[in-house]
Amino acid sequence: MKVLCLNPPFLTEHGKFSRSSRSPAVAKSGTTYFPMFLASAAGSLDMDGMEVLLLDSCARLLDNEATLAIVRDFAPDFTLLDTSTPSIYSDVAFGARIKEECGSAIALMGTHVTALPEESLRLDVATDFILQTEVDATVVELARLLERTGGKPSVEDLTEVAGISFLTGEDLVTTAKRPFIKDLDELPWLAKVYKKWFDSKDYFFAASDWPMIQLMQTRGCPHPCFFCVYPRTVHGDKVRFRTATSIVDEVEWVVENMPEVKEIGFEDDTFTAWAKRTREFCELMIARGLHLKIKWYCNTRATLDKETMVLMRRAGCVLLIVGYESGSQTALDGMLKGTTVAEMMEFSKNASRAKLLIHGCFMAGNRGDSRSTLKETLAVAKKFNNDTMQFFPLIVYPGTPAYEWAKENSLLRTEDYRQWLTAEGNHNVVLDMPDMDRSEILAWCDRARREYYIRPRYLIYKVMQQVRHPGEITRTFKAFWTFRKTLFKGSLSAQEKQQQRDERAPVRDPHEAIDV
Repeated sequence: MKVLCLNPPFLTEHGKFSRSSRSPAVAKSGTTYFPMFLASAAGSLDMDGMEVLLLDSCARLLDNEATLAIVRDFAPDFTLLDTSTPSIYSDVAFGARIKEECGSAIALMGTHVTALPEESLRLDVATDFILQTEVDATVVELARLLERTGGKPSVEDLTEVAGISFLTGEDLVTTAKRPFIKDLDELPWLAKVYKKWFDSKDYFFAASDWPMIQLMQTRGCPHPCFFCVYPRTVHGDKVRFRTATSIVDEVEWVVENMPEVKEIGFEDDTFTAWAKRTREFCELMIARGLHLKIKWYCNTRATLDKETMVLMRRAGCVLLIVGYESGSQTALDGMLKGTTVAEMMEFSKNASRAKLLIHGCFMAGNRGDSRSTLKETLAVAKKFNNDTMQFFPLIVYPGTPAYEWAKENSLLRTEDYRQWLTAEGNHNVVLDMPDMDRSEILAWCDRARREYYIRPRYLIYKVMQQVRHPGEITRTFKAFWTFRKTLFKGSLSAQEKQQQRDERAPVRDPHEAIDV
């Protein structure tokens, strides 16, 4: 059984589409995530003895024809495609081309298809299966069934595979929900998967040293933020941990086998979800001397305490990524963030005292947001003066409470998922706020970005950083060179700006007299 695990091409003419990001896009800073969950599935198939090809067309900037040439050469029996909301139509169409040329069975995975399995299946008859939630065990079981049955399993056989949806004629069949994986130590090491199939230099995270790789020690998140897509669709609201020994073993393997890697990113939804486990990990890193050999960053919440930050810094952590989301308590409460502005201020101060960099994230358009709260948000962001800051519109994804809220309140301007991105692949706005339309929200994000980065206090900080830490020069220059275009011209192309102006223009009554 030959299995292709594919991150399919999308918008490669505009850059690297980061499908595994929490908000997939051609990132303004050039950030390109590793396809972590697709890689985990490929590693699981490989461990089971399948002949596997893991191909990331987005990171390699392979267009449709270049990708198909590789696929034809491999000639898969079964293809698993990663998907996302803005790329779903393209993903499905590309799967159909693979089936047409190779006769491969086609399965889709990801947050979008997990949330909307029937709608996704009905986009094209070429799609055979939707793999829901975590696919690691599901894809192995399904691949083995296809192998045993010569690619023609009966409906009865398929219903025994938990965690899939498929059509029989016009009827949808969804099998029993597959339990979440309890022992994450059983999963393949992502570092070994990357080493086998990827070039780490194809990936980039603007706030970390390059080359870097991204690993995970947990799945799931206990916090109820109403916009967050992975916990609501794929990983669940309970955190499952790898043992500290397992993840430190993998870090050590990276140090010994991937010497080009300068930094490791832990892309858990909340790496510090359990303080005791975080401290255990840090103490093991120090005990093995790995804190002197590799740097790392992680995602956290603004409730992280100073004592843990200091230990993390000793253990080699250099950067914290935090979702502040808003500088307004009204908006924070509306999105169920569970944090306060005061906690955010204290977090930023403590991180600075612990000598940790911060990449902060703010959003515009959440429940509770208004012109007034966005003004508060920008003022608070400038007070932080963190190393990097992003200002994104709220992107509502199927499967999240935010998506349902937007639909129920008639705030969605479109249900064409292609519109989730601009023509060049940047994040777009598909909903209005009560006192701001979508074009104003996007304009605010562009303005906030410029006001944050192009001001004396921040520019002096960055110059001094490069002088004191010359190792930061490569990271900063690489991020700025990609980011500069969007920073100065904004997210929209000239054509899209004109289209939005036309949308806002008052419609003239055809019977109204015209002065000539």
